[in-house]
Amino acid sequence: MSLSHPIISVTGSSGAGTTTVKHTFEQIFRREKIEAAYIEGDAFHRYDRTAMKARMEEETARGNHHFSHFGPDSNLFAELEALFARYGESGVGRYRHYVHDAIEAERYGAAPGTFTAWRDLPEGSDVLFYEGLHGAVITDEVNVARHADLKIGVVPVLNLEWIQKIHRDRATRGYSTEAVMDTILRRMPDYVHYIIPQFAVTDINFQRVPTVDTSNPFIARWIPTADESLVVIRFANPRGIDFPYLVSMIHDSFMSRANSIVIPGGKLDLAMQLILTPLILQLMERRRRAR
Repeated sequence: MSLSHPIISVTGSSGAGTTTVKHTFEQIFRREKIEAAYIEGDAFHRYDRTAMKARMEEETARGNHHFSHFGPDSNLFAELEALFARYGESGVGRYRHYVHDAIEAERYGAAPGTFTAWRDLPEGSDVLFYEGLHGAVITDEVNVARHADLKIGVVPVLNLEWIQKIHRDRATRGYSTEAVMDTILRRMPDYVHYIIPQFAVTDINFQRVPTVDTSNPFIARWIPTADESLVVIRFANPRGIDFPYLVSMIHDSFMSRANSIVIPGGKLDLAMQLILTPLILQLMERRRRAR
């Protein structure tokens, strides 16, 4: 953690919806004139697309059917922690970008499925913003979570997460439902050991819960809409959170526990704006005083 160079980390599984939360942060940063340096978790995968496919085939041939993007062997956890630590100390660091598709290939000048070269973070940023799989990961060797000043978990209930992933991968990557199912099964041990534990150390979790039947995610024809969902917002430390104000501002919301508020899914952006803006401004005020 750092007063002068704060770090915000948004973490969630593949298909969880972390990109949507990132867009809300971007809106707040623009409105409040905050300069953010952005990094993505995909940039800290150990292998590019081709090398990962080859490594997975090698592991499968050895009898390991659970080698995945979620685990430590396929990620640069130490390098990610080093970036967080260095930024917290001095506001600098090095990052790269993983090129997902042809649009990004044109933007970054690298082939889809590859990484750009490592480069320095933009100078003069007010905050480092991370969005990806491992923003609060803790293992025997690394502790990324300890460096982040605000940790946000994005955690749909599991069947909804799977539905979102299935529809995304079929629409944008051309995968079959069976191929996505194989991916889910392969990732499950790493999901249990390296993704889920992060949500015990986050400061706030946003969990979307569908109000329609998602009992078989592999035959669901549509992703449940925001209006067909509730969102449970859990605060690790509810002290200082004005719950009566939030309930009054967010129609049809209610407290389910002393540290949790439940809102209609369609009010998620409003809730994030109301909750996150004061927390971000507190980080900026701490930064101003420290400097």
